[in-house]
Amino acid sequence: SSKIRNLEVQSADDVAVLEDCIGFSLAKTISKIEEKLERGGLPDCLDDDIIPSLGNEIGAEAQIRFLKAKLRVMQEELDSIVCECRKKDDENQTLKSQLKGTEEENTRLQRTVSMQHSQTEKYKMLSQEANRKSEELQQEVIALEKVLW
Repeated sequence: SSKIRNLEVQSADDVAVLEDCIGFSLAKTISKIEEKLERGGLPDCLDDDIIPSLGNEIGAEAQIRFLKAKLRVMQEELDSIVCECRKKDDENQTLKSQLKGTEEENTRLQRTVSMQHSQTEKYKMLSQEANRKSEELQQEVIALEKVLW
């Protein structure tokens, strides 16, 4: 799990990461809680949603079993979220590569449009020149016809 976390921290260059969460270790947290339990019993904050209201009526062993079960559930949820994050990262990478391909194609198409636009302008100028020559030749034909009559 620490290797996975390190990989995720390294790959999250453009994501805000809280400094407090970088050194977080679930195993260390569990061992700290177990040490506190062994030394002086359970902490005073048990009524803050960790153990239901029956927490004061059950024994320390049952509370430890409950906390361990809750910890397992939370670990499974964490694993599920990590898996989901990996899937999202894969999807992001796929979308990034698609975006890059689309941008490259867009650039290529813009170049093509620019070339076609310049060719259109060239052919317009050639057409105008041909029309002007045609009018000159028609004027010359009319002048020659007048001379011949």
